[in-house]
Amino acid sequence: MTQAPAPDPKNDPAALRVIKKPVSVGVAFAGQDGVCRTLEGAVAYRAGDAIVTAQTGESWPIARAKFDESYEETGEPGRYRKRPTLAFALRLSNPAKVPAGWRADPLSAKPGDWVLAYADGGFGVVQDSIFRETYAPAPDETRWPPP
Repeated sequence: MTQAPAPDPKNDPAALRVIKKPVSVGVAFAGQDGVCRTLEGAVAYRAGDAIVTAQTGESWPIARAKFDESYEETGEPGRYRKRPTLAFALRLSNPAKVPAGWRADPLSAKPGDWVLAYADGGFGVVQDSIFRETYAPAPDETRWPPP
C-alpha cells in the first residue's frame, strides 16, 4: 500500500475547523528520554515531556513547552484537559505518514483517520471513533457532523 505525503489540513478547503472537548486525561511527566507506542506508531519523548493517557488507555507524548501552553489542570491530581483552541481536521481517504513529536516521528494514518493541524504547528492522527467523541465543531464550522 503506497503512503501519500502528509496532508496539510490548514490549507485544505475540505478540512473542518474543530476544538477539543474538555475531556479529562491522565498525565505523567517522563523521568528520562524514551519512546511511546501510540495507536499510530512510535513517538520519541524527552525527560520532562508529558505522557498523556486517555480514558481508553491510549498514550501519547507531548513536548513539555507545548503541553504547558495547551493543557490546564482539572483540580484532580494528575488530571488535565486541553484548552479549547482551534485545530484543523481532515479525514483521510488514503493512507499517509504524518510527522509528530520533536523528531517528527512518522505516524501511520489509515483511510478514515483524521489528521489534525494544531495551533502550535504540530500534527496528530486520530482514529475516527475517537475524533467523534473528543472533538466538536468550532463556533463558525457549519459542516457538522463530519462525513
